[in-house]
Amino acid sequence: MAKKTGLGQGVGLLFSQDEDQEMYFECPVEQIAPNKHQPRTVFDEEGLEELTSSIRESGIIQPLIVTPMGDDQYELIAGERRLRAAKRVGLEQVPVVVRIDVNDDDLLELAVIENVQRRDLNAVEEAEAYEKLIEKFGYTQEQAAKKVGKSRSAVANLLRLLQLPGFVKGDLQSGILSEGHARSLLRLMDDPVLMKEVRDQIVDRKLSVRQTEKLIRKSLNANRQVRKKAPVESETIPASYSQALSNQLTNHLNSKVAIVQNGTRGKLEIEYYSLDDLERLIEIIEGGRPFSSGEKN
Repeated sequence: MAKKTGLGQGVGLLFSQDEDQEMYFECPVEQIAPNKHQPRTVFDEEGLEELTSSIRESGIIQPLIVTPMGDDQYELIAGERRLRAAKRVGLEQVPVVVRIDVNDDDLLELAVIENVQRRDLNAVEEAEAYEKLIEKFGYTQEQAAKKVGKSRSAVANLLRLLQLPGFVKGDLQSGILSEGHARSLLRLMDDPVLMKEVRDQIVDRKLSVRQTEKLIRKSLNANRQVRKKAPVESETIPASYSQALSNQLTNHLNSKVAIVQNGTRGKLEIEYYSLDDLERLIEIIEGGRPFSSGEKN
C-alpha cells in the first residue's frame, strides 16, 4: 500500500507500521464522525471552497484516516477539510485508511500533528494544541516541538500568545492581526488600555509588523516620560521626627507607642498589658484629658 501523503516529517505517526493494522476502502460519509479532539476551530471559507471545487472536478486523491468506533462507525483522525468538502460536493462515499491501533489519547496527538504539518491551524489554535499536548501527555515544550518537527523556541513563542487578552486572540483567529503583530503586543501586557489603543491603530492604519514595533516603542517611551513628570508624593516622615512623636505619645499615654509608616500613610500601634490597661487607654483617648499616674481607673 502506498503511503506517500505529502505531510512531511512525522507522517509515520499517522500510519501503522504494521500492514495488518490498516485497511483501505470506500466508506459512507454518514458513518464518519469528526475527531472530538480536533484542534482546528476556524476553517477558511475561500480555501474550503477551492478544495470543494477540486474534489468536484477530480475526486478525493488522498484518503482520509479513521479509526473504528464500533457498529460500522468510524472516528476521523486526519482529513477534516476533505470530509467537509466531500459533504459539500454531495459525495456519498470517501476513500479511507482505517487505523485500528489508535487509542483515545492518540486522537489528539495525531490531529495536532496532521494540522500543524499542513499549516491548517491559525496561531491561537496551534498554541492551544501544544498546550493540550503538554497538559494531557505531560510533554515538555521540547518534546511537543519534536512531535511536530518544530524548534522548542517556536513552540514557546506560540504558547506565549495564549497570555494575550481575548480581543487580540480573536483578531489572530480571524486574520485581522498576524502572529508577528501579536508577538509585538506582548510587550504591552502590563497596560491593557495601551494595548487596545495600539491594536486599533494597527488595524485602522494597516501597520506592518515593523511599523507596529516602532509605534509600541514610541508609546512606551511616552508613558515613561509622563511618569517622570508626574508630581512625586512627599517623602515619608523623617525617622528622627517619627521617633520624637512616638516618644511624646508614649510619655502621654504611659504605654509604648510605635509609628508604622507606609509612604505618606501609616498607623499608630499602642501596646497595652491587661484589660484594665486597655480601658485606661480608651478612656484617655476618648476623653482627651491629661493622664496622671496617680489616677485610679
